[in-house]
Amino acid sequence: MTKAQPQEILELPVPERLRVAEAIWDSLDEADIPLTDAHRKVLDERLAAFPADPEDTLTWPELKARLERRS
Repeated sequence: MTKAQPQEILELPVPERLRVAEAIWDSLDEADIPLTDAHRKVLDERLAAFPADPEDTLTWPELKARLERRS
């Protein structure tokens, strides 16, 4: 298998580029992804708020459907 050059990747059809992006994202370890203190604070607040109102959530299929209706 040959290594794709960045320009070759950019010329791929959108579904293929998305697969490449997903493969790259999946290859990252949690420690590889920088998280600012501000982002960490927001995530911690959201995690703490969840038990207070667990019904105020969406499943992945619900969220995906909602996002697809927007586009």
